[in-house]
Amino acid sequence: MTAISKTFKELNNRNEAALIPYIIIGDPSLKHTPRLASALIEGGADILELGIPFSDPIADGPTIQEAVKRSLTNGTKPMDALKVARIIREKYETPLVLMTYYNPIFRAGLNRFLASARRAGISGIIVPDLPVEESSEYKKECAAASVDTIFLASPATEPQRLKQIVSQTSGYLYLISLYGVTGARRSLPNSAVELVKKYAAALKGTVPLAVGFGISQRQQVRELVRAGTDGVIVGSAFVDIIGRNSRNVARASTKLKLLARNLKTATRR
Repeated sequence: MTAISKTFKELNNRNEAALIPYIIIGDPSLKHTPRLASALIEGGADILELGIPFSDPIADGPTIQEAVKRSLTNGTKPMDALKVARIIREKYETPLVLMTYYNPIFRAGLNRFLASARRAGISGIIVPDLPVEESSEYKKECAAASVDTIFLASPATEPQRLKQIVSQTSGYLYLISLYGVTGARRSLPNSAVELVKKYAAALKGTVPLAVGFGISQRQQVRELVRAGTDGVIVGSAFVDIIGRNSRNVARASTKLKLLARNLKTATRR
């Protein structure tokens, strides 16, 4: 059983869903990312997604784009990001998931990248621009490295393709709840809640379901957990705190912990 699977099993036994924050490594600096990660974990994060900055993101809204820009301006490289992940792993057992586009993996070499990821204590990887149809070698090598392959589905995913995605994903399925790009929203449309209900029923007995895009408030978390999701992914709300407090990391850490704690209280089923 992988670290991610074990986490979901333990949470299910406690009748809780997973809180999965997402931040960009190197924002506002490589030096401060471990401290910000600590704030999230100590605030209640069950799994932590760490984004490797990439110059040409395809689904990120303005908040995350600005964080990526700050990180790249600081000179963050993929292998630097793995070093930071290792620092976090040395302090916490919380599963760490990397989100990266495929280009950095390709440039580093798949085997080299996965070996480094494993040494850094990475439990899973999300590659938004890698189609499941082209993932056989990647899937094989990740399995050999004991790293979960987390694929994405969306409102536009057809039933037949969903079956194919579910057959290849491990750890959890990342469900994009809305059309468009990432970004915190004051309210979620009913379509997002209905989509979670649909996917929760379709995935029952296969892999955990984690939903992201637009989630920033306690009530939204509660609605999605009641709809059947096994986890909620929150990115822009946390990234925005970092951006607004980039010159005061102590204040950013305090605000991150408070928001994580507030959202975690809504994950009880």
